[in-house]
Amino acid sequence: MKEIQLAFKIKTYQSLEELPETSKKMILMAREAAKRAYAPYSGFKVGASVLLENGEIVTGNNQENAAYPSGLCAERTALFYASSRYPGTAIRAIAVSTVSSDELSGGFAKPCGSCRQVMAEYEDVSGKPMEIILDGSSAITVVNGIDTLLPLRFKKEDLGTL
Repeated sequence: MKEIQLAFKIKTYQSLEELPETSKKMILMAREAAKRAYAPYSGFKVGASVLLENGEIVTGNNQENAAYPSGLCAERTALFYASSRYPGTAIRAIAVSTVSSDELSGGFAKPCGSCRQVMAEYEDVSGKPMEIILDGSSAITVVNGIDTLLPLRFKKEDLGTL
């Protein structure tokens, strides 16, 4: 038997003022995107901003649909838009914020499994870890790389072993 131990670091900031300027800007953009989300069924609005290697920042928000699960999460909306608008441009960071009744939600934003897998794919394409900034009313959590949020993840190389 072989035992493997996973370890990772998480940074926590108590306020926007503690963050570097670019991260602060990304969170503010994600919060604004969340307010514009189309979430008439759940009322749970999520916004995301994606920082590209070329310095551009694009945003996305969740889009619900009565034919559940036809909607799409904010993270994937932003990542797919970034990829279609700037093909081949590496993604440096993503910020995610959640809003309920136009107020910042408690805890911190937690991307779903599908969004984590999409982040992993774009991180693999970029060839380096992306910074993931998870906004919350009590703290802002920052991790470096998707492996922190999705350890033992599915990779393109795994296709050959199926």
